[in-house]
Amino acid sequence: MNKKPIIIDTDPGIDDAVALAIALFSEELDVRLITTVNGNVSLEKVTYNMLRLLKFFDKEIPVAKGASTPLIVDPVDASDIHGETGMDGYNFEEPDESLLLDEHAVNAMYKEIMSSKEKITLLPIGPLTNIALLFKLYPEVKENIAEIILMGGSTGRGNASVMAEFNIYADPEAAKIVFSSGLPIVMAGLDVGMKALVYPEDSEVLKGMNDTGNMIYHLFKKYRGGSFNSGLKMYDSCAVAYLLKPDLFTTVDTYIDVELNGGLTKGATIVDLKGYMKQESNVKVCVDINAPAFKKWLMENLRKCK
Repeated sequence: MNKKPIIIDTDPGIDDAVALAIALFSEELDVRLITTVNGNVSLEKVTYNMLRLLKFFDKEIPVAKGASTPLIVDPVDASDIHGETGMDGYNFEEPDESLLLDEHAVNAMYKEIMSSKEKITLLPIGPLTNIALLFKLYPEVKENIAEIILMGGSTGRGNASVMAEFNIYADPEAAKIVFSSGLPIVMAGLDVGMKALVYPEDSEVLKGMNDTGNMIYHLFKKYRGGSFNSGLKMYDSCAVAYLLKPDLFTTVDTYIDVELNGGLTKGATIVDLKGYMKQESNVKVCVDINAPAFKKWLMENLRKCK
């Protein structure tokens, strides 16, 4: 079977850890490179978390550290959701620092994309700073990118402000650059993430499933993306789910822009579902998810992990 080559850009993050577990153990994906970006917590913390996860999973994949701040706006974080370290709740071993490349994520992505015989899929599940920098510094990479499947945005309300989802709110200028890149883009945002829930009974199954399930269970006890009792939201896993099983989703092709100047709406994704802006579609937006089928898929895939 031909594996799909991908680069994951991430800011781990508890729900990132779940998405990464599924991607790294998938027999359908060839994870060529993992890049880190300031987001849920600082760049140093998310990079440390990524290396700890690779050690835990017994995976040797190169990691490159990316942007430590957004392009223009001041940094924000989500330590109130993920804990002070970004992955509170589990005692990880110290990581293998040798996997960390001695070059910036943007340069590492450029080399990997341009040297690949097959087009690469980008899977950003954090703020889009690294991807925007890549397109500005090396626009030629677009010719060897198959598509971008990202977690971010919303067709309605936000979770970082009234109207803005966290990953877009954290670097709206970067998001605007990515959405206007001309590449095929799939957006798995809050519309599906809020329905992609793991309940207490699922967490109990995870606890005894395998090492990965036990680790995730303990992270979930600290995760504030929803409630442990009423359902934890698996935002980032939706992007991986679309990559591997797109028929779980209902999608709409439409035009999206990002609000940069609104005093109350900065970082909002303006999703033109009714065509008011008379622009060509630039994004395939996930507007709904088969939640029971998603949960079945999630649990089946986590069972394949170590």
